Amino acid sequence: MTDQALDAAVAKLTEDGAAPSVISAFIDRYTRFAGGESGYLYESDLEPLTDPPLLDDLPMDDGAVEAFASTAVVRLNGGLGTSMGLAGPKCLITVREGLSFLDIVVRQLLALRAEHGVRLPLLLMDSYNTSADTLAALEAYPELAVDDLPLDFLQSREPKLLADTRMPVEWPADPALEWCPPGHGDFYPSLHASGLIPKLLDAGFRYLFVANIDNLGALPDPRLAGWFAASGAPYAAEVTPRTEMDSKGGHLSYRVSDRRLVLRDTAQVTPDEMGFFVDTERHGWMHCNNLWLDLQQVSEVLDANEGTLSLPLIINRKTVDPADPDSPAVVQLEGAIGAAVEVFDGAQAIGVPRSRFLPVKGTAELLVLRSDVYDMTADARLVARTPAPIVQLDPDHYKLIEQFESRFPVGPPSLVEAQSLRVVGDWTFGADVVVRGDALLEPMEDEAIAGPRFVPNGAMVTSTGVTS
Repeated sequence: MTDQALDAAVAKLTEDGAAPSVISAFIDRYTRFAGGESGYLYESDLEPLTDPPLLDDLPMDDGAVEAFASTAVVRLNGGLGTSMGLAGPKCLITVREGLSFLDIVVRQLLALRAEHGVRLPLLLMDSYNTSADTLAALEAYPELAVDDLPLDFLQSREPKLLADTRMPVEWPADPALEWCPPGHGDFYPSLHASGLIPKLLDAGFRYLFVANIDNLGALPDPRLAGWFAASGAPYAAEVTPRTEMDSKGGHLSYRVSDRRLVLRDTAQVTPDEMGFFVDTERHGWMHCNNLWLDLQQVSEVLDANEGTLSLPLIINRKTVDPADPDSPAVVQLEGAIGAAVEVFDGAQAIGVPRSRFLPVKGTAELLVLRSDVYDMTADARLVARTPAPIVQLDPDHYKLIEQFESRFPVGPPSLVEAQSLRVVGDWTFGADVVVRGDALLEPMEDEAIAGPRFVPNGAMVTSTGVTS
């Protein structure tokens, strides 16, 4: 029996020019979704990860340098800054000192090349939405290219499916909204389709370090490269201690049935088990999405599986127009790049410091990176002067970049003495503001929340609000 919805989706992908590996990956996800797979991982089937080996215990020796010389770098750069109100690539948001995420990542990598005498090529996994603007920005770095390796390859896209019929959605008002990214798990079929794996291997690159473009702590590290090469593992994931601020982030656990490491994300948790998921004592290691791959072993697995991996299914339920809750309900069938940990025999996890996990999911994290909590060194590393505070900004007034910038017109307050900062309502910060301890800004009990307020120049913000 044929599936009319699947046939229609495959026809749409084929017409769009999707590679065979991309189509195979979509068929795999669709078939499992249509078969009733929920994508949930249940607490009773998992055992928490404890006591992984630690980066801080690894030596810097000849083996590390040798492995580093055989390493290439991929940064995942498919995202627009839509969640923060931008229409362009998130990587081009200014972080500090006039430099964007992309600028800082490139400068970090160039400094590592000079320090260790390695080629360390950079490849960006771009999307159709980010490639042109990103490549234009990279023209400022003509020294970045290595041999004939490209600077980017494209991730794929797939049709959004109507929730009630599973048919590919049609949206003539904006045909671009008919498509969605299949999650960064698309890395595997898209890398295979690009032809880059044999090209990298032929050029002498055996290992791949992969990280998100917005994680400025995720520098390729020779000690990690040496440990990974010596392990013989096909795949390794970096994990770091979880905090309250990232309690809803994905974490690794052992699957009880076969003792394989598995990644569990929020979308894979039933509402009644969310308490287990956010328990940072029980599940103490956060998945950083910093990955190490042995290209030879990964290539063998991909070649044996039509260029794709059958990753755990993530079902993302949205409306076809995310800005219109009354538009038709759709499902997006996704996979996570880190979920491949369960596919590879002998996959490993290694514990790293929080300094290797500095993601910016919204303006709150951006405020911390811009603040005096961090110094930026000559080689573009962000070094924390003190543990980063937990910052919560009222989404009604700070979620979008334009809102955020207008409320910090002369830059961020000092956060180096802060443990936390919570802002409720609409506050604009003056110059030389200092935040101390567990600070709270909110309207007085007899005030309405609506309406702008001003934190004066030189003021201090504490648990009791603003003091001069």
